[in-house]
Amino acid sequence: MKKYVLLLLLAAPVVACAQSSGSITITNDSKAIISKHIYGQFAEHLGRGIYDGFWVDKNLPVKKQNRIRLDLVAALKKIKIPNLRWPGGCFADEYHWRDGIGPSAQRPRMVNSNWGGVTEDNSFGTHEFLELAKLLDTEPYIAGNVGSGTVDEMSKWIEYLNSNSTSTVVQQRKANGHPEPYKVAFWGVGNENWGCGGNMTAEYYANEFKRYASFAKDYPGAKLKKIASGANSDDYNWTETIMKNVPNNMMWGVSMHYYTIPTGSWGKKGSATSFSEAEYFNTMVNCMRMDEIVSKHSAIMDKYDPQKKVGLVVDEWGIWTDPEPGTNPGFLYQQNSLRDALIAGTTLNIFNNHCDRVKMAELAQTINVLQALILTQKEKMILTPTYHIFDMYQVHQDAKYLNIKLNSPDYEVDGKKLPAVNASASQDATGKIHISLVNLDLHNTVTISTALKNINWSTVKGTILTSANITDVNTFEQPKKLQLQNFTGAKKDGDKLVVAIPSKSVVTLELN
Repeated sequence: MKKYVLLLLLAAPVVACAQSSGSITITNDSKAIISKHIYGQFAEHLGRGIYDGFWVDKNLPVKKQNRIRLDLVAALKKIKIPNLRWPGGCFADEYHWRDGIGPSAQRPRMVNSNWGGVTEDNSFGTHEFLELAKLLDTEPYIAGNVGSGTVDEMSKWIEYLNSNSTSTVVQQRKANGHPEPYKVAFWGVGNENWGCGGNMTAEYYANEFKRYASFAKDYPGAKLKKIASGANSDDYNWTETIMKNVPNNMMWGVSMHYYTIPTGSWGKKGSATSFSEAEYFNTMVNCMRMDEIVSKHSAIMDKYDPQKKVGLVVDEWGIWTDPEPGTNPGFLYQQNSLRDALIAGTTLNIFNNHCDRVKMAELAQTINVLQALILTQKEKMILTPTYHIFDMYQVHQDAKYLNIKLNSPDYEVDGKKLPAVNASASQDATGKIHISLVNLDLHNTVTISTALKNINWSTVKGTILTSANITDVNTFEQPKKLQLQNFTGAKKDGDKLVVAIPSKSVVTLELN
């Protein structure tokens, strides 16, 4: 097969006589595809994610369908989110789906014991979620209740949604206003069953998965993609146990959760908006651990599944900071800075580069929770820097992966080093090549002189996200402080591509 070779020489600006350089080599000898599902999102019943997020008061002066907020729908459709995971998270293993169907006024109330102890009226349930998914033109990914539920409860939920039989539960769906099956394919068999989902051992959960999965039936036109509840971060024994004890043909994927904690401690995690360069550096070190963690889980899966039929599903990831001062600590509301955008770009580059095994991922979470894409305040809404990264990176969805080898200059703080630049690349169905680059260095532009061999191209254009300060955020008073801009720092010079990547920025280039 013909190879595309892209050689990038990286150099920081000259300071005295010091100069740093590096290189990237990109080839087209991979058959892997970057699954669009890597760009998925997560919406849990948590804080203001569902209620006062997607699902608003009927009197709120915004456009709505039912009580679904349509300006949020339009913003998410623009970036083509491929899937949406619901109802949790920890909430999934205390959620009983029958409480969320039928006439809204007759639905029982419940206390959300995981997140803030608030009372929910169950007005947003299964039908409302699937109406939202249809409006978003996205695939629903439902997490079933293994922790406090039963095999029969999950089995009947699948039948309720996917069957077209004359059974009582299907007739109930039809009576509730949806004659045709929804045909939901993605099903999580529990969530974090090592923790809030039941504090199970890996061996116990493996048996529970097989029991639940055995009764999770396929119906005509609705073949299930069952996802096993996977490891907490670097718990490689959990993945080993699942892969060893569960036949590959019983599961479509195995999940894994990893959050970037600025301090590395689940106690005081660190501020979303006020941090030093040393704290920023430590946060990025923790972010880049994702590459090691994904690599090691993948190696275990390769041992039991060398044909890579089972996907690694990173269905919770993102930065987790201390909640914003003055907000309910159980709501996990945090601001979203340029630092978070660099985390998003870096993490998506990691997933792209592991697309042979990573088949799906979901950012935590979509609206008003953790590393959100969108924040709302009554009728106002703002797009976060992280939103703009997903907008910029959507060009990689379902594109052909291009192998990339990177030798980056270092970014150094207090005698500690990490690679200043990370990157991923793909080729879309029209032949256009996209290269996404993140410069983590807070001070230095990285200049790239590129020799492209066996690639015919005539023009280059790009987009960039950056700002004056790494702590900069969009606010309701200044909603467009950070937004995508045209990037003019790339040009063709003879047969070379010359690019200057500004400090603390994310750039995506398109070569035609």
